[in-house]
Amino acid sequence: MGRCDFTSNNDFDRITQTELRDRMSNAKSVVKLAREQGVRMVDLKFVDTFGTWQHFSVPVSELTVAVFSEGFGFDGSSIRGWKSIESSDMLAIPDPTTAFVDPFCAVPTLSLICTIAETGTREGYNRDPRGIARRGEAYLNSTGLADSAVFGPEAEFFIFDDVRFDHRQNGTFYSVNSEEAAWNSGADESPNLANKIRYKEGYFPVPPVDTQQDLRTEMVLVMEELGIKIERQHHEVATAGQAEIDFRFDTLVKTADTMMLYKYIIKNVAKKHGKTVTFMPKPLYGDNGSGMHTHQSLWKGGKPLFAGKEYAGLSRMALHYIGGILKHAKALCAICNPTTNSYKRLVPGYEAPVNLAYSARNRSAAIRIPTFSESPKSKRIEYRPPDPAANPYLCYTALLMAGLDGILNKMDPGEPMDKNLYDLTPAELKEVPQVPSSLSAAMDELEKDHAFLLKGGVFTSDFLEMWVEHKRKEDDAIRLRPHPYEFHLYYDV
Repeated sequence: MGRCDFTSNNDFDRITQTELRDRMSNAKSVVKLAREQGVRMVDLKFVDTFGTWQHFSVPVSELTVAVFSEGFGFDGSSIRGWKSIESSDMLAIPDPTTAFVDPFCAVPTLSLICTIAETGTREGYNRDPRGIARRGEAYLNSTGLADSAVFGPEAEFFIFDDVRFDHRQNGTFYSVNSEEAAWNSGADESPNLANKIRYKEGYFPVPPVDTQQDLRTEMVLVMEELGIKIERQHHEVATAGQAEIDFRFDTLVKTADTMMLYKYIIKNVAKKHGKTVTFMPKPLYGDNGSGMHTHQSLWKGGKPLFAGKEYAGLSRMALHYIGGILKHAKALCAICNPTTNSYKRLVPGYEAPVNLAYSARNRSAAIRIPTFSESPKSKRIEYRPPDPAANPYLCYTALLMAGLDGILNKMDPGEPMDKNLYDLTPAELKEVPQVPSSLSAAMDELEKDHAFLLKGGVFTSDFLEMWVEHKRKEDDAIRLRPHPYEFHLYYDV
């Protein structure tokens, strides 16, 4: 496949997207280059509480140096979990370092990611997820332990050909379909060429069984054009188009920004080809779900702090960081696994990391220490329970706060678990803590254990109370509805 031509409808052939982004490091350069490159519109993007990118657009004539400090006003009362109607005015403050030309707009459009502030004071809004992540980075610096937290997520997703669902008082249903799925082996496709992926065998046969190689490659090329450094792409374990594209690690806020752009690109490239993408953790019964394994490390002065002479080549700091995450892991699920669907993935089997232990190489542990390289720069921990339904700003910040709590309080992570946790006897397994079994149980854990999130004013009690209230409503919405399978089980009672 050649270079992905997604700028054919605008005038940006004179400068590549990567060069454009590299040069847009401050407000003046953004305004200057927008004029030089013939931008017509400016799209302001920001993330809401629950991880959805929102946006509004202004003509390029509204883009001045001043707006990068003064912001753009908008009504925040319609954003989930934000302002009430009587105090709804808010400001979107664009970050010039996030500028990119939106490849999915017909008219040349410059896109900027924003942080949200209060009108009048211009103080960061305490429920803005990007603002929370920025406060997390500031808190890290204030501790003197490190000057940067590095995150590398591995987000999985499903590419489907057709999705239908509905819910009413008197009935509900959902249906997903994929041309490569095992359940289509006998479908009348005129002709059916039988190139189907058996359940749990998608990792990773070559085409023609893998039907989405070119589609994933196009997603990669668009990402690279927008400055995202890609490490690999491949089909994942599940049938029906499960995929993974991995991008290079970066600091906390930058990684979360990239994750939002990553989802945006994947969904829009899929739509261009008549397909649809979901980051739901468990859209299919009886097959693997989608996780977001999250690699983490701390650095100071350009030097890695997790390399040492302890277990698996880790430092004592890294072990204390692990201790903090394991101590707070059940509460972390409320933020890192924030949907009722998350707990259909977090069940024993299906490679789901439900057991709260750590190990080198062992992928059945919640925390794995990768051993691909002995380089100090590669020393990190991989926390496996999170899923891609999580708001990345909140997820990564919560993980950082738990790890820092472990370091500051020198928490002992206990002994590593180097045996297959799924092969333990029932008696042995009883000794290994597990993640909560439901969203409601995760909220119970967060209500009991959240002081570590409040340090440095990173998260606030107001935010956490709002979060728990909304998530309990989501849990009730599922709990109170009859399930279609209940008719199969109980209709004839």
